[in-house]
Amino acid sequence: MVIGAGPNGLVAANVLVDAGWSVEVLEAEPVPGGAVRSDRGVHPDYVSDLCSSFYPLGIASPVMRAMELERHGLRWRHAPAVVAHPLPDGRCALLERDAERTAANLDEFGKGDGEAWLRLYRRWELLGDDVLGALFSPFPPVRSGASLARKVRAAGGLRLLRFLLLPVRRLGEEEFAGQGGPLLLAGSALHADLFPESAASSAFGWVLAMLGQQYGWPVPEGGASELTGALVRRLESKGGTVRCGTRVTEVIVRDGRALGVATEAGEKVRASRAVLADVSAPALYGGLVGWEHLPARLRDDLRRFQWDFATFKVDWALSGPIPWSSADARRAGTLHLASGMNALTDFTAQISTRRVPSEPFALLGQMTTADPSRSPTGTESAWAYTHVPQTVEGDAGPDQITGAWDERERTAMAARVEALVERYAPGFGDRIVARRVLSPHTLQSHDANLVNGALNGGTSAIHQQLVFRPTPGTGRPETPVAGLYLASASAHPGGGVHGACGANAAQAALRAHGPLRRPLAALQRTLMRPRL
Repeated sequence: MVIGAGPNGLVAANVLVDAGWSVEVLEAEPVPGGAVRSDRGVHPDYVSDLCSSFYPLGIASPVMRAMELERHGLRWRHAPAVVAHPLPDGRCALLERDAERTAANLDEFGKGDGEAWLRLYRRWELLGDDVLGALFSPFPPVRSGASLARKVRAAGGLRLLRFLLLPVRRLGEEEFAGQGGPLLLAGSALHADLFPESAASSAFGWVLAMLGQQYGWPVPEGGASELTGALVRRLESKGGTVRCGTRVTEVIVRDGRALGVATEAGEKVRASRAVLADVSAPALYGGLVGWEHLPARLRDDLRRFQWDFATFKVDWALSGPIPWSSADARRAGTLHLASGMNALTDFTAQISTRRVPSEPFALLGQMTTADPSRSPTGTESAWAYTHVPQTVEGDAGPDQITGAWDERERTAMAARVEALVERYAPGFGDRIVARRVLSPHTLQSHDANLVNGALNGGTSAIHQQLVFRPTPGTGRPETPVAGLYLASASAHPGGGVHGACGANAAQAALRAHGPLRRPLAALQRTLMRPRL
């Protein structure tokens, strides 16, 4: 049994059904998908993605590639260029799908910056497959980790490790003369809640940018729901089921083992082998599973659990393409909007001090540019989101936003985002036909895992990754309750639509019923028990 039909839950269900298990997925919302959904809620002629849109991790994920979702209706589409970062002076850093063209663009920012980018890409070509294999495997990643370790030693050993641990600002200072390359990397790092000065932010920015260089940042043709639809169709073709509108309120535990679940309607559903929970760690521990079934130390650890930044999003139906001052910006699917590295630092510093940023850093998606099926010819379906504090204690801007996110505050923040876009695309506001504002509260109402719009299931900072995710332990999906597995982005490796959290949980459940019978699960429970 799987709780939650988000991408991790659906991937977990597919892995289990491939192994011959009978699988039922219970989803609280009326439709499956979690943060991978689309609708026509902005305008009937425009398809809008509700939360996530671009899926470089999805197209690169070994587990999702192995599922051959294209055989179940998924079609990937690409914008002419991957990522653009326009600047106030009219220049634009551009990540193209051709590495040489990316390099040529970056040479316009600083002499030798194109070659610096190609060095980073050659490093990715050497290490990328093993990096992804290690990242997406349960911790410790034995096979990919061993291969990666051999290549790391050959590629510079400690110097390479230092590179991965660098703050992305420092990486940019060391490798580039101009600001184009550093901004592409730093903007990618800020897809998570990482400062330009955060340790290991260079690794996150490098991986995401290099995925764009190798695979692009694609979108599903027809909307994000088409990715969900392919996962559901594949599952159902193999005998699995998805039951929506069925909210699970309790994991039933007896004698330290998960036996099934209870629903909001009072139904008790038995799980013959395992329960996999695609819910956040705080929703599972002390929520669906009562504290009486869990070690006291876990409760104390979970008190220290840190969410990633909250999110504020605006969707638009536009009468025409966004009139960017830079022609290069018109070709990209994704844009990063910030005036420079210092603006990124100011933005994250204001969030960390619990103030709504005075000048947002916005990620913007041009969906019709990436997929012409999203809106009528000559128009654009677009969105932008920015991050805000989980708990607002002040507003660094002029609007006295308190975090209530009532109509006045939603309108004020949307105007702040639109003013930012207008700065780089004069006349943008004149092309707005309709818009939808999604506050942190609204995003959570669409998907309970997105607490105030936290997109990554918990902070991506190093203190809550690997063996520290979601709490100090083994970095694996096993829980202190036998037969219960954490399958959400709160588990290693964390956020992003890659399915690895669900696949790892499914593999753990399969191992527990195989010849070796739960050796790692038993270790996990032992480590999480209180010490006397």
